[in-house]
Amino acid sequence: MQIYAAIDLKNGKCVRLTQGDPNAETIYGEDPAAIAETWETIGTDWLHVVNLDGAFGDPAKAAKNIDALQAILDRVNVPVQFGGGLRSPADVERALNMGVSRVVIGSMAADRPRQMLDILGQFGAEHIALGLDVRAGKVATHGWRQLADTNALDLVKIIQTAGLKHVIYTDIARDGMLQGVNLAAAVALAEAGNAAQNPAQRFKVIVSGGVAGLDDVHAVKASEAKGLEGLIIGKALYAGKVDLAEAMQVAHA
Repeated sequence: MQIYAAIDLKNGKCVRLTQGDPNAETIYGEDPAAIAETWETIGTDWLHVVNLDGAFGDPAKAAKNIDALQAILDRVNVPVQFGGGLRSPADVERALNMGVSRVVIGSMAADRPRQMLDILGQFGAEHIALGLDVRAGKVATHGWRQLADTNALDLVKIIQTAGLKHVIYTDIARDGMLQGVNLAAAVALAEAGNAAQNPAQRFKVIVSGGVAGLDDVHAVKASEAKGLEGLIIGKALYAGKVDLAEAMQVAHA
């Protein structure tokens, strides 16, 4: 199991939102690259970096976040998973050329799933993750402000035909709430999506949203065999609810 330390970028700063609400923002640092170095030093497997302004469709602020992303990539060696506002193959290519190891595609996949199939073929399944931000079973897009017509499982079944390997499942209602992850929903998605599939079309789920403490790390670790491969930890790290070093010990046990 792998741990992803989250860095959410807004106007060039490291922030955390509550349930994705841009008006419920807490700033945790003016220098995201320095925070990235801290998480790398402690030993995180990955950094999970999100361009919130890109997701919200604010080009000027999104550009500041791209600069912050580049600074992170210049100063750390740990692999970086990056998403937020990637709306075209050109956006994906740009991020990978910057040095991002894996890009997360959410809105574009929900709006144009067939294009997602092409992107998986073009860039390779190890470099692409499907971001499923879910509210009441439906996939939320465009900074969580819109709901797609499709549900999470149906979207996965379309895209996994192209060899999808990584799915990030975020329960929006729990994000930033420190109330525990929605483990049951993440496991259900993995099991239903992989049922009766040949090995080439099976994917693993990275759980996100709501980590409250070390118990969540233990719970995801215990469900690895059910199709879970990682856990994204954000606010719980910044609020001191989870010690990253302890989380790494559990994940790697």
